[in-house]
This record gives sequence, C-alpha cells and structure tokens, in this order.
Amino acid sequence: MRTVGYHWHLRELMAQRGMFHTSDLVPHLAERGIEMSSSQVHRLVSGVPERLTLKVFAALCDILQIEPGELFEPYAVERSRRKVVGIEPPPAPSGGESPARRPRRARILPEDP
Repeated sequence: MRTVGYHWHLRELMAQRGMFHTSDLVPHLAERGIEMSSSQVHRLVSGVPERLTLKVFAALCDILQIEPGELFEPYAVERSRRKVVGIEPPPAPSGGESPARRPRRARILPEDP
C-alpha cells in the first residue's frame, strides 16, 4: 500500500519574512480579494490544511513571494498492509532519494544432514 502526504511550510515561511502572528496574513489576503476570519487564518497557519482553494494557494505564494513547491512538499511512502500503532510517516526525502527502502528477498537453503 502507498501512503501519500505532504509537509506544509507556511508557518516557517511567514517567520522568515518577519510575520510572527497569524493575524499578519489577514490584511495581505484581503488586498488580494480573499476574506478570511482570523480563526480560519489561524487554522491555515498552525495546522495542515486538508482543503485549500487554488486562489488562496496562489495568494499565499504571491504574499510570501515564493514558488508553490516551497509552501507545499508532497511525499509518498510504501507501507505494509499491517497497521502499526504509533508510527509516523518519515520526513520528506531530500535530493530525490526513495522515501522507502525495499527489503532484499531472503534465500532459504536446505539444511545439511
């Protein structure tokens, strides 16, 4: 089974630009025609959004002057079919490495009598 996810870097990118409060985004979004309450913006910044309109995504890229790949970093992980409790997905790979290593097939040899 293949599990997909993504890393959301909005909070870090805001901090790099001196925006340390979620409310700092509200006027910038409003300038681009996007009206969001402070609680909606807080959830957008502090959490990982499940749904996001492309208009909001494009506005965030414009506000922060970034490319989409800097804000949103997808990853895929091969998973076994058994569910293991307490295991988190690994961090996104860097440099194009495969996120999951495949095990090497075992060879079973007959025992010597």
